[in-house]
Amino acid sequence: MPFVTEDGIIVPAVTADQMREVDRIAVEEFGLGILQMMENAGRNLAGNVLDMLGVATGEITILAGSGGNGGGGICCGRHLHNRGFRVRIVLDTEPKHLGPASSNQLRIVQAAGLQPAAPSEAEDAIRRADIVVDALIGYGLRGAPLGQTAELIECCNGLAERVLALDVPSGMDATTGEAPAAVVRAERTLTLALPKTGLEHIKGDLYLADIGIPPQIYEQLGLAVDLPFDTHYWIRLHTG
Repeated sequence: MPFVTEDGIIVPAVTADQMREVDRIAVEEFGLGILQMMENAGRNLAGNVLDMLGVATGEITILAGSGGNGGGGICCGRHLHNRGFRVRIVLDTEPKHLGPASSNQLRIVQAAGLQPAAPSEAEDAIRRADIVVDALIGYGLRGAPLGQTAELIECCNGLAERVLALDVPSGMDATTGEAPAAVVRAERTLTLALPKTGLEHIKGDLYLADIGIPPQIYEQLGLAVDLPFDTHYWIRLHTG
């Protein structure tokens, strides 16, 4: 099922495996850096927080996983911290277990004085936030979330007032839309590059963010993509 912009432009969807191949081609053949795309994702995510709040102040909690999704969330936290928001970052693992790009993002915010919250502070951070950003898993879900990740999803669903998910609500299979266990209930989801096929029946608003991937990359997967962003860096999508 394709997705459609508010201007009627059809946007094809991709599976998780197709998105992995897009990322691979972008990095290995086109020379795009993971940190470049992560920066674009994080900045657009911060912009969506501002759009949802309608004000340039507030308290934001970022739930960040160890992979690229978490790195985008941490990057978002930096942009909001730079604008005077009170930002609390809650990791689902110890900092030493973060992937290289996410670890890089964490070092930047730590150098700016923004330290991750202790696990014991997670509930308070989620309860008090004006918006909770779900950046735990993204399209990389493999089976039911476990351990601290699962606990944060349950806590988010039970305590968060408003939730913005990055790419795919954590706990949802990006390809099928199925949820092997609990899935984050997001008011808005900002998916990246192209919508994922599993978002067809998503609850809440769906937006698409430009992270700088040229359409020629999609052509290598046999996808004809008319980039729909025009003068915007994110746009709203509807199912076709």
